[in-house]
Amino acid sequence: MIDVAITKMSTKGQVVIPLEMRECFKKGEKLLILKKGENIIMKKASNLDKQLIEDLEFARRTEEAIKRYKKGEFKAVDSKAFLKELEKW
Repeated sequence: MIDVAITKMSTKGQVVIPLEMRECFKKGEKLLILKKGENIIMKKASNLDKQLIEDLEFARRTEEAIKRYKKGEFKAVDSKAFLKELEKW
């Protein structure tokens, strides 16, 4: 069964979780917010699997790299130079 409630966002972007849905959350608990189109899902971060957290961090870093690439912040190198750089790591 799905519980349903209505809330609203304040001018500061704050959203109140309705009282009847707060019982499983503690003050200060971290929450994961996922958005796809018009849908938003909120999950307790404490229940997340470590691999999912690593995957989300990888996705965030990848998205940031794409933004930097689009701004022209990357340099082009040929494959030999790239492999030489990798050997340094």
